[in-house]
Amino acid sequence: MVQTQEIEKLEIDTGIETGLPSKVILYNDDVHTFDEVIAQIIKATGYSYEKAEAITWEVHTKGKGVVYTGEISECVRVSAVLEEIGLHTQIES
Repeated sequence: MVQTQEIEKLEIDTGIETGLPSKVILYNDDVHTFDEVIAQIIKATGYSYEKAEAITWEVHTKGKGVVYTGEISECVRVSAVLEEIGLHTQIES
């Protein structure tokens, strides 16, 4: 009987959460300045100026870049902060 309960619990737990990290992708645009994007990345993530600047340059030169990787709920929050000023983002799992 104990084994059956443990198996049922494992099946329920396995179906609820994948544990895979998600990521926030930021796309380049011709509207925002480097300073605006850097400031918004810092606001959304708490990264240092240097890290936010490096991400901004990647987005500028490659057309897109990963801003944040983590739990989906935190990705949604980071994405929402970036979009406050009209930046275009996407969350990938």
